[in-house]
Amino acid sequence: MNSRLPLTLPSWHASLHLAFACAGERTVLRENRHQGPLRVQKALYPEGEAVCQAILLHPPSGIAGGDQLNISAVIGTGAHAQLTTPGAGKWYRSAGAEASQKIAWTVDEGATLEWLPQETIVFDGARARMETRVALAEDSRYLGWDILCLGRAAAGERFERGRFDLFYRVDRRNGYSSQPIWLERGGFSGNDAMLHSPAGWAGATVCGTLLAAFPHTPEMLAACRELVPADAASHALTALPGLLVARYLGDNSEAARRWFADLWAILRPACCGRPAVNPRIWNT
Repeated sequence: MNSRLPLTLPSWHASLHLAFACAGERTVLRENRHQGPLRVQKALYPEGEAVCQAILLHPPSGIAGGDQLNISAVIGTGAHAQLTTPGAGKWYRSAGAEASQKIAWTVDEGATLEWLPQETIVFDGARARMETRVALAEDSRYLGWDILCLGRAAAGERFERGRFDLFYRVDRRNGYSSQPIWLERGGFSGNDAMLHSPAGWAGATVCGTLLAAFPHTPEMLAACRELVPADAASHALTALPGLLVARYLGDNSEAARRWFADLWAILRPACCGRPAVNPRIWNT
């Protein structure tokens, strides 16, 4: 499938809802409801019964103009879920209709969610909107990343036409109310001046963000800061109250993912009490 396909393909409206629950020492996939081409085939246990891994599948392999995807998951009290994807997400060019993806994660008391998708590639001419909302209980834990690629680097493509909008919010419950601990909103058109400005993307084509929402220590932060991306791209780590933020800005999605995976290898034992075990699907 490529960007030269006819632009009259029908759009997909698809949804997926998952619910994970703790059953003794085991995390189980209690609900798995889907409509349209979004699904999880089965619950996996590569590390034993305490961590339930689910691979989010989108059989069309790409998102075209007019597609609307809605993905949600509830990680119940004490459960531990790890969600990932089998390959890069692709947003194809559009004749005018906007495509959207909305993600909503709810992580209950004492629960843990790891959201470790592979990169997202936005083709030149795409019209895309991505929204992610994470609702955390007072003592739940969240480790997640996103890697965004503008254009297909292998083909020498740049994002010169189209539109991309992004919204990312993480809320932490505090008593009877919730407070945002991360709120990011952005949008740009193809060849937008911010893509070239030092205050924006500075001419880079790949941007990544890793969020670790659990108590961190100065030692953990120091260990993470010793790691650098293999391509020596611009990067930074910031410690906020209850949140560690890592940023990548460069031109190599593989280097971004490897750097995030290296950070995850440090953060996961502190967050979950478990060593980092790479999902097997990453090797296929």
